[in-house]
Amino acid sequence: MNKTFNLLFYVKKSKINAIGDIPIYLRITIDGKITEISTKRAVNPKKWSSAMQKVSGTTEEVKSLNFYLKTFEQRVYNIYHDLIKSGEKVTCEILKNKILGKDELNRTLIPIFLDHNNRMEQLVGKEFAIGTLGRYKTCLSHIREFLKWKFNLSDIDLKKIDFAFLNDFEFYLRTEKSCNNNSAVKYLKNFGKIVRICIASGWIERDPFLNYSSSFNEVTRVFLNEQELELMFNKEFKNERLSQVRYIFLFSCYTGLAYIDTQKLTKDNINIGLDGNKWIYTTRQKTKTKSNIPLLPKAEEIIEKYANHPTCLNSGKLLPILSNQKMNAYLKEIADLCDINKELTYHIARHTFATTVTLANGVPIESVSKMLGHKNIKTTQHYAKILDKKVSEDMSMLKFILQRKEKENFRA
Repeated sequence: MNKTFNLLFYVKKSKINAIGDIPIYLRITIDGKITEISTKRAVNPKKWSSAMQKVSGTTEEVKSLNFYLKTFEQRVYNIYHDLIKSGEKVTCEILKNKILGKDELNRTLIPIFLDHNNRMEQLVGKEFAIGTLGRYKTCLSHIREFLKWKFNLSDIDLKKIDFAFLNDFEFYLRTEKSCNNNSAVKYLKNFGKIVRICIASGWIERDPFLNYSSSFNEVTRVFLNEQELELMFNKEFKNERLSQVRYIFLFSCYTGLAYIDTQKLTKDNINIGLDGNKWIYTTRQKTKTKSNIPLLPKAEEIIEKYANHPTCLNSGKLLPILSNQKMNAYLKEIADLCDINKELTYHIARHTFATTVTLANGVPIESVSKMLGHKNIKTTQHYAKILDKKVSEDMSMLKFILQRKEKENFRA
């Protein structure tokens, strides 16, 4: 606790300005230590009363100046008492910096974004996938380039991130970076997470996304049909590596597992279900949701095929899966050799499971959603497309029911 605290207004006669006025200062004394601060006001020397520490006179101008000084003094007292309440030791320098606002950190965007990415990198494989980290790193790169393009800055004060900033960033992504709609929306979504961190930390007062709106365009998902699945399954490959990639891809077509979830499978993930058959019991890397999938005969056949593969024996993994990049490169070659005119990537396996393997064969979408490990059935609807064949079968059944009802009504 401070022993002494005094304030004193005085004028500096040595600093007379061009019109003959002299500046008014406030002297702060704490425990014998002194500092001074300008009030940003000046007065005619003849009107200053040192004894009263105010301007003499009754004009409106004098009253206004004296009111300003009184308010200034009260603000200093308030700041001093706030510091005392917080338990801090108050010095002249600390108080002066607080009054001038120098104690407040001028927080900027780039260090906060970098800190977020660094933390995420340490959680890759635990809470985040490497691909998620990659998108945030790319978003940060776009932000840096945008700041240079728009403001010729390497960083920006958080307080300057507003609705206009978002619109300009989106415009930059669509024009200078040639991003399509969905890519631009994804980057804004990534940036939105950084903004929410700043809001939660009290560094941004108003959410710049409050009136901002954007939406994804629906994308036509590619999947393999039954004929293409059979063609790929029965194709003879001279190259063993191509054959291996083909079977692992087909395994995901018959289980709906994403690349990362297939890669981490071990024999411990295979257990007997309530129906007495083999099931896969796993947790999705992306969403941390449980995914329990009955093993279809062809998926089980693929597991048995690689049960004694050296890679599986050495690593304990269920399948000898290559890196995602290599898998996708080989899949393009496999598509050419099988005369499948589709841009094959490993993720297409998941769409194929949802559409061709399950929904087209009458599996309810609720069951498909559970096997895919989705938290929301709307996500499943993006993956799964109802085929014309299924619509035709459903309508044929409806036609049969309606005709039977007509006959029953006619007999009645």
